[in-house]
Amino acid sequence: MSNREVVVLSVGGVRFVTRASTLQQFPESRLARMLNEDDQEFKLVNGEFFVDRDGTLFSYIMDFLRTLQVSLPTDFSDYQRLHREAEFYGLYPLADLLSQEHLLKPRLEILEVRFSLQEMQAFFRIFGSCSATVETLAEQITVFMGQQSGQSWNSPFPSQKPLVPLPLERPSHHDMVFQCGTDYSAGDQFVARYVSIKPDNRKLINGTNVLGLLLDTLLKGGFRLISTRTVSGEDKVECFSFERVKKPAGLALTLKNTPGSSGVAQAKRSQVQKGK
Repeated sequence: MSNREVVVLSVGGVRFVTRASTLQQFPESRLARMLNEDDQEFKLVNGEFFVDRDGTLFSYIMDFLRTLQVSLPTDFSDYQRLHREAEFYGLYPLADLLSQEHLLKPRLEILEVRFSLQEMQAFFRIFGSCSATVETLAEQITVFMGQQSGQSWNSPFPSQKPLVPLPLERPSHHDMVFQCGTDYSAGDQFVARYVSIKPDNRKLINGTNVLGLLLDTLLKGGFRLISTRTVSGEDKVECFSFERVKKPAGLALTLKNTPGSSGVAQAKRSQVQKGK
């Protein structure tokens, strides 16, 4: 039986078809020993192995054997039951990864955009609970500065003079500050700041237009607008609050086989989740 290339299993009434080599990823597991008919828990009936266990949870077991990665649905909650199934099948590296439940659960991200207008300038401040998300957003936003004469500051087209990109202010890993619009400079000159947000290629100087593009970018990125409010004070600040459920990238195993050792003994955890 161990020489069969294709193996059929019926787990709790759910049928699975896989390669023998997939079940042999971990030679010390019960699934690998099953192929040698060394385990009485697995009954061979009409050429199929019958297993009286949860078939739905076994689908995650099979996904792990095929990819060596734990990647669960956003609404998954049966961590303890899946951990128990992994131990039943003798897949202790999988059980070890499942014990790190906090790394596998989706996280709720909160993002707040603060916006204010003062004469011909607009000011933005973005706060985010996930530093990696704020960093990604900062890479999308570029502020360009240039000087124009007083006759052309409100032109919809930037000055012909080269615009100089400016770094965003980063008070911390969780927020960023930038502005756009115009301000007086020496003589009849204005300092103009334009904002560009990838993948849009436009350079916008009007604060309301920049705000609209920013909010649209967040919505397309999976965020959901949950509230808007105006902060009282001399400078009216509009606050837009967003949230997003972020699914972790998962946890993976790297297997290294050495002479005289099994894949289980050499299983090494490697975390592939980012932005903690």
